[in-house]
Amino acid sequence: MSESVIKSTGAAAPKVGFVSLGCAKALTDSELILTQLSAEGYRTSKTFHDADLVIVNTCGFIDDAVKESLDTIGEALAANGKVIVTGCLGAKESSDGGNLVRQMHPSVLAVTGPQATQQVMDAVHSALPKPHDPFLDLVPNVFGIAGIKLTPRHYAYIKISEGCNHRCTFCIIPSMRGDLVSRPIGDVLREAQALLEGGVKELLVISQDTSAYGVDVQYRTGFWNGKPIKTRLFELAQALGDMAQPYGAWVRLHYVYPYPSVDGLLPLMASGKVLPYLDVPFQHSHPDVLKRMKRPASGERNLERIQRWREACPEIIVRSTFIAGFPGETEEEFAHLLDFVREAEIDRAGCFAYSPVAGAAANDIAGMLPAEVREERRARFMAVAEAVSTAKLRRRIGATMQVLVDSAPSMGKKGGMGRSYADAPEIDGVVKLLAPEKISKTLKVGEFTRAKIVATQGHDLVALPV
Repeated sequence: MSESVIKSTGAAAPKVGFVSLGCAKALTDSELILTQLSAEGYRTSKTFHDADLVIVNTCGFIDDAVKESLDTIGEALAANGKVIVTGCLGAKESSDGGNLVRQMHPSVLAVTGPQATQQVMDAVHSALPKPHDPFLDLVPNVFGIAGIKLTPRHYAYIKISEGCNHRCTFCIIPSMRGDLVSRPIGDVLREAQALLEGGVKELLVISQDTSAYGVDVQYRTGFWNGKPIKTRLFELAQALGDMAQPYGAWVRLHYVYPYPSVDGLLPLMASGKVLPYLDVPFQHSHPDVLKRMKRPASGERNLERIQRWREACPEIIVRSTFIAGFPGETEEEFAHLLDFVREAEIDRAGCFAYSPVAGAAANDIAGMLPAEVREERRARFMAVAEAVSTAKLRRRIGATMQVLVDSAPSMGKKGGMGRSYADAPEIDGVVKLLAPEKISKTLKVGEFTRAKIVATQGHDLVALPV
């Protein structure tokens, strides 16, 4: 749960409490709402009690996320009484076809689904009208048109599309966020430019299916700085890489499905324009399980694809997420998955024990496994994945790497924390920076430092700034 504060000099301006739950895509929705609130002169409260009303941006993907969202709404109602709900859970139906949030918390002021900035603002205006103040309205912020950011100032998520055209049997996101809608490429690049000018050193490209960017508009030609540019991932990545280079900034790609077109990105990674890092949601390796999941692309060729990527760009990092214990998964199919992780040498892997999600087609697939079997397989998977990851990390010992500093108390005199190109924020490991040997050497959050890798600790590296 993250509660964010917008500072303002207008003491009389209404105050809104804000909680953002869920994934990075939900976080960018929160940033849009906060940007609009700030532009209209609203302030954001640190606490529920001190706010005039509270907005809760929810997640509704898995049962634990639904429970956390409903609990947070309940906490906000108990502490404040005036609550507006938005996000994926807001679009979710209850078992009788009604709205789940309304059924569980009938006293909320309004409920909207995801990417509903205007509907949220309409609800705010209705419950908490604000007199126009020309000295407060449209106050600019450090990122200009890119708006308010909830991440640290040196990195930012940039969402390139909404929704998804796939119908994976374990997923209900299309029912909440709709089909694929790609943002105009000119708008994406304008936002990226504003972020870089505002000091961002890492752009994290996100969507439900980054590889499919532009499919819905048939790769329509857009414009950037007066020049035509196709609405397609390759052209977008190339333009972002060109834009980031003068700032010495990183471009990192997330949620990239392993279509053959992804191969075209490898030269951009090998040349340094885009980080040699691919976040690919494989979910499983066995063809029969992938069929039951209705996963896109030819999953049985993923091992071959990864081998080609590594030939084209030996430094590439492949991170992925997997599901253990999917309905009907046999011990043989699970063993196939473990062999895949070992043979593919997946650098970073996360795993979920399959969890039934209300409304998901997978609920009707025969062979639901007992919860203890699903959890036991998840634990076995993580043991194998950690062994693979740790072995690969050990190969880094002795190398000198560029590290983006995330934390540096006392200018790093006693060390700090950062990330290499192999580490996305919050989901991968970190680089633990030791105290520099040179007295003159300092570390600063949001800046890069060179560091020599001296050891590993679990999923993390230990390094000495040089």
